Amino acid sequence: MAAAGVDEVKPPSLTSTSDPPSLFDGTTRLYISYVCPFAQRVWIARNYKGQQDNIKLVPIDLQNRPAWYKEKVYPENKVPSLEHNGKVWGESLDLIRYVDANFAGPALFPDDPAKKEFGEELLSYSDTFIKDVYSSFKVEDPVKQTSPSFDYLENALGKFDDGPFFLGQFSGVDVAYAPFAERFQIVFSEVFRHDITEGRTKLRAWFEELNKNDAYVKTKSDPQEIVDIFKKRFWPQK
Repeated sequence: MAAAGVDEVKPPSLTSTSDPPSLFDGTTRLYISYVCPFAQRVWIARNYKGQQDNIKLVPIDLQNRPAWYKEKVYPENKVPSLEHNGKVWGESLDLIRYVDANFAGPALFPDDPAKKEFGEELLSYSDTFIKDVYSSFKVEDPVKQTSPSFDYLENALGKFDDGPFFLGQFSGVDVAYAPFAERFQIVFSEVFRHDITEGRTKLRAWFEELNKNDAYVKTKSDPQEIVDIFKKRFWPQK
């Protein structure tokens, strides 16, 4: 079994002219896009479990998708999806749990009842957090608009004192938030010249520890690519 820190050769993204893999041949495949934060969640979970040898990455070019992906793999035609045991599963939060429950490796969710309950609360809030920050890019003052959202993370990170992560130790909650926090930190810094960790010591420490975690680090996107994607989506006139 590959370790989380192993240097993995990233396969090229498949396009509309790419042939499909040998579908449903017993191989477990994680369909992702290298730049999709939802897919990155499951990619991190797979790495953390040490399942690089058992779950094959199949990157899809979302701007030029192969027709067979929708027709033969996942009718929703989005990523991530997981081909496993003759079936295909989707939805990133569900897939974090699925990978944790069905593959060997370190557990992504604690047994402690208080942590489990708070973890569920944080996972439920993640969609709201993401939507609130994304919507702020259309208002006059995104920094002010998003202050409550980042304060929520700061306060949540103070719930348990046995580690720097949301549930103390690294968990599926950190997996759920990391890809989006990564992008927001970069965009606020590069576009708005604002550090989202300013005055938020726990959030700063969270980022520092997160960036020591190979399972996550191996999945990070090029910062300039992230900025370019956000500018094209939200500020095409700039």
